[in-house]
Amino acid sequence: MHFEVPKLEKHSLREFAKHYLMIVLSILTALGLEQWIERIHHHHAAEYASAQIDAELRDTLKDVLEAQENNAQRLASMKALHEAIAADVRKGLPDSDINKHIRATNTQFRLSLDWPTLSSQAWDVAVANQSATWIDAEKLRKYAAAYANQREMSSWMAHDSLVAINAPRMVELRTRISLGKDVDPMEFLGVLQQMIGTSSETIDHLKHAAIPMQAALATSTN
Repeated sequence: MHFEVPKLEKHSLREFAKHYLMIVLSILTALGLEQWIERIHHHHAAEYASAQIDAELRDTLKDVLEAQENNAQRLASMKALHEAIAADVRKGLPDSDINKHIRATNTQFRLSLDWPTLSSQAWDVAVANQSATWIDAEKLRKYAAAYANQREMSSWMAHDSLVAINAPRMVELRTRISLGKDVDPMEFLGVLQQMIGTSSETIDHLKHAAIPMQAALATSTN
């Protein structure tokens, strides 16, 4: 049996090549458009996440700096009280006279610490919806450092901040002083020094916390 392969005209080959090329170009265009749309989506998501995180960090930093300033003022008062009573003791004044001095300045014998609200909702959302992964790597690193420091601060405040102070004894001394009763000046100075140490350490933690926040916000403004 004899078969004869049909001959294709040149214009048919050209038409086929043309249609084939159009299909390939259409596919490549669709893929490129999809990638472009995805990049745009990631860019907008990263910008939105950064804006939310920056706003959150600015509010937290404001609270941190205010707490630092308030605590510093109270610390100065406690130090002044400690120096005044210590001077009375060094002079050898009678306990009764020292107690008069203590009662006259009893409002300064108070451990009152300001602690900022450490918010992390914007960061948690960015991590949960993965928009954090599309943020610039350097900026993301500084964000992560700022929030990691916040977690360390929260842990310190919750578990370690009052370890060095005898809180029940402090309350007992304050109660006696408020009722006009005498206290042991040396014991008073010891508890007061504990209060000063706790307040100083709190201020140091607040100063340390502000640094990575300021670094993260500086990256966003550049």
